[in-house]
Amino acid sequence: MKVIALIPARLGATRFPAKLLAQIRGKSVIRRTWESVLKTGLFNEVIVVSDSDEIIAEIEQYGGKAVKSRGIFESGTDRIAEVAADIDADVFVNVQGDEPFVQKDPLSLLLQLFTRSGGENVQVASLVQQLKDHELVADPNYVKVALSHSQNALFFSRSIIPYARNKEIDIYYYEHIGVYAFRKKALMEFTAWPITPLEAAEKIECLRFLEYDVPIKMAVTTYMGVEIDTPEDIIRAERLMDEKGWE
Repeated sequence: MKVIALIPARLGATRFPAKLLAQIRGKSVIRRTWESVLKTGLFNEVIVVSDSDEIIAEIEQYGGKAVKSRGIFESGTDRIAEVAADIDADVFVNVQGDEPFVQKDPLSLLLQLFTRSGGENVQVASLVQQLKDHELVADPNYVKVALSHSQNALFFSRSIIPYARNKEIDIYYYEHIGVYAFRKKALMEFTAWPITPLEAAEKIECLRFLEYDVPIKMAVTTYMGVEIDTPEDIIRAERLMDEKGWE
C-alpha cells in the first residue's frame, strides 16, 4: 500500500496568527510536525502543502519537500486535495501542521484500519484520545467526538458531547486528534462538495463527510499530545517536552 503524508500549513490563523512559525524550544511548530511525521518511517513521501513562502522556506532549508498551494481553501483537507490529485497513491494521510508531537504508534494504528479485515471498505479514518480533564472537555478548542459501537464517528463538536443529563453513569469523552487518512476517491469527492451547514457552523471540516453520508472509522489511541491553537499551548507543549524528556 502506497501511503503519502500531506501536511497542510496555512500561515494565517485567527486565534494565533503565524502559529506554525512560532518557536517551541528553538524549532518552529511546522518544522517539529514535519520532523515527527518523517521520523515515523511509515510514508513513501512526506510533503508540506502551504500558502506561505515563509513556511515553504522553513521546510526546504532542512531538506524537506514543500509545495505552494495555488487556490484559496476553507480547510486543510481541501488544500491537500489539490496536491493529491496529481499523485498516484492508495492512501493519503493529512497531519495538521499544528500537531508537533505526532507519534508513530497512533499513525500505525490509523493505517491498520485500511489493511485489517474489512479495511477495504474504509474510505476515511481518523484518531481520537480520551479526555479526562473536564476543563479540556469544556474547551471549544478541543473537538469532541461521539463514537458508535463499531467506532464510526457519530458527530464532531466543539460543544460537550455527550451531554451528561444522567449523572449516575460513566461518560467517556473523546478528543479528535487532527490526523485523517483517505482513499484517493474519498479525498477527491470531498473537495468537489460544497461546504455543508454543520461544517460551517462548527468549523470542523470532517463534518462534511458525515453530512454526505460517508462513514469515518475512528481508532482510539492513548497518545496525549498538544495541538497548537493558542500562545498558551506553546507553554503546554514545552511542559510536555519536560515531562517526556523530548528534545
